[in-house]
Amino acid sequence: MTTPSSTQFPIPAIQNLAIAAAAIGASMFSLWLAAHAPSWSGVAIAAVIFSFTNNTIFSLHHEAVHGAFHPNDRLNEAAGTLFAAFFPTIFSVQRISHFGHHRRNRTDLELYDYYLPHQSWVLKTYWIYCLLTGFYWSIIPVACLLYILWPWAFRAAWFQNGPARWWGFQPFVKDISAAPIARIWIEGIFSLAVQIALFAALDLTFTSWLICYWAFGINWSSVQYTDHAESPRDVIEGAWNLKFTRLSQLLFLNYNLHLTHHRQPGVPWIHLPKLVRADDPNPSFWTIYLRLWLGAKPAPPEAGPAPLTNHLTHMQ
Repeated sequence: MTTPSSTQFPIPAIQNLAIAAAAIGASMFSLWLAAHAPSWSGVAIAAVIFSFTNNTIFSLHHEAVHGAFHPNDRLNEAAGTLFAAFFPTIFSVQRISHFGHHRRNRTDLELYDYYLPHQSWVLKTYWIYCLLTGFYWSIIPVACLLYILWPWAFRAAWFQNGPARWWGFQPFVKDISAAPIARIWIEGIFSLAVQIALFAALDLTFTSWLICYWAFGINWSSVQYTDHAESPRDVIEGAWNLKFTRLSQLLFLNYNLHLTHHRQPGVPWIHLPKLVRADDPNPSFWTIYLRLWLGAKPAPPEAGPAPLTNHLTHMQ
């Protein structure tokens, strides 16, 4: 695999900045509307809108993780840190976890749709339902809050082999535990400060905030494994270019073209459509998503791939 170059696939910096401003503005308005709507129908409408606009922010966050939001490294890192606060998560934690995903995708360490002979169908199905119902999203802010309060817990064997293993995050927690604490902690404090500022500036209520964020969590979680479920057990080829509506593909910034992204992780979102191969499978999002509700399936008998030791993830 060759590293994608910034000259061959230029970063749409101005477009990204404009989209970021619009998405942040729309998300903040949706949060405000949910807190001040005169009826529950208004809250529901605000939550649905937020579930998509905050996914646009997440997609830009994903770009920043790969160094593809802005060619200026400092601006890219600053933007990624801000976008992380809207999840809310910690930018460095997301980068570590996401790069780990690119190394471990479809290996025995990261295989949520199948259960192996030594694994419990009940536990793996439980993980799938956590994905589909938004609980997968909720674990991430809670874990980040834990890091702020007690970062050394991530380095403790009891935590890695206990809660982290139970929730299926053990490899991710081990990666995070190896990183220097100071930068992650500072970024965590920033994310917490942004959320507190949103509450104060927009006069939010916890109920309205939770409704909006849970709607976002369900929307976000539904995509996060549908773009991998039932795909080949290959670290790079184990993803789908999902069939989305035009509006969804626009709001998710081509995130559905996930197979193309895994092949060339550093390529900015705007170039992905032209890199889709003519013979690439193009399954419907809804077909795979609805099958996930049936629970985990036995893993194919052949051995899974080994994690990659080196995988290109940035633009150069």
